[in-house]
Amino acid sequence: MKLSFSTLGCPRWGWQDITATARDLGYDGVEVRGIGQDISAPSIPQFAPDAIPSTRTQLDRMNLTIPCLASECTLHQRDAAARTAREVAAYIKLAKALDVPYIRLMGAAAVPHPMGTVDAGFVREEAQKFGEEAAAAGVTLLLETHGVWSDSEKLAQLLEEISSPAVQALWDVHHPYRYNGEKPRVTWDNLGRYIRHVHLKDSRMEAGVLRYALPGYGDVPFEEAVGLMESGGYKGFYSLEWVKRWDLTLEEPGIVFAHFVNIMRSLEA
Repeated sequence: MKLSFSTLGCPRWGWQDITATARDLGYDGVEVRGIGQDISAPSIPQFAPDAIPSTRTQLDRMNLTIPCLASECTLHQRDAAARTAREVAAYIKLAKALDVPYIRLMGAAAVPHPMGTVDAGFVREEAQKFGEEAAAAGVTLLLETHGVWSDSEKLAQLLEEISSPAVQALWDVHHPYRYNGEKPRVTWDNLGRYIRHVHLKDSRMEAGVLRYALPGYGDVPFEEAVGLMESGGYKGFYSLEWVKRWDLTLEEPGIVFAHFVNIMRSLEA
């Protein structure tokens, strides 16, 4: 079982704090979604072209990898298509330089819940185009189960239509359950063959309001989901996505990161 945490959970930490904590807590990798004020990975100083060799050497020395660059790129906006193309190209270039296998993209607005309508045909065309660029660089793009694509049947249909080995799925276990009422078995049956990376987080509803919770203290059946993946042959990372960048009232990262390792390692027993 390979574990990582998203840097979304430690917005006040620098790169050295992030990597040292990952190593000390026994993580296998760090998923990058911004560091400090730099939410875009290509703008992070440690990922500048002249800094990449030393960054890679440091990660190797610490037995850490970057399993995924979690971009902010959304594919559904026609009026932003040129900007999106530039952003995706920058992420593909960086992933190739860092030897990162996956880049997370979104096929709807960058919010977890379904909002508005999405032109699935346009998303398909964009994903196919970017998939060709990614394949040439040896990188795989991952569409996340979020927004309208929390409906795993819809996402599976989209991926089937895209029909590219360079465009696969990121299963955020929280969203299909919370926003589409799916049990993990349904999501796994629909998307299992496409899933390459996984986000885990927990929450509960209080008086109709979503409250994020420490893993195991909400009602998201992520342990069931992990069991399905382990028995189904999933070999990718399980990445904690603690959304502290968006809610600074959440528990501090050091506490949550240690807790996640403990609860996940207990599932291996």
